[in-house]
Amino acid sequence: MFDLPVGTKKERREATRFRKYLLSEGYVMMQFSVYYRICSGYDMVRKYERKLENHLPKKGSVRMVCLTEKQFSNMRLLVGDEIVNEKKVNASSLSIF
Repeated sequence: MFDLPVGTKKERREATRFRKYLLSEGYVMMQFSVYYRICSGYDMVRKYERKLENHLPKKGSVRMVCLTEKQFSNMRLLVGDEIVNEKKVNASSLSIF
């Protein structure tokens, strides 16, 4: 999850660079500024955490939450519709990052 400043052209460029990096690493946008990635265990989570730390923007706030498959599947959608990517997530003993 992130909240990045976009007041100047340089800040917008850096925010766009960060979002493109997330997509290139296999993250999926759940909603604006909230991305997730499926990992097959905590070792893989730590690997992506280290990679993410090397690509953080200079300003703003970036937070990481690690959820198990069961915790992620217990999420409830209160308003709106599931996105296509959410429907594709399969319960196959994966951790969500």
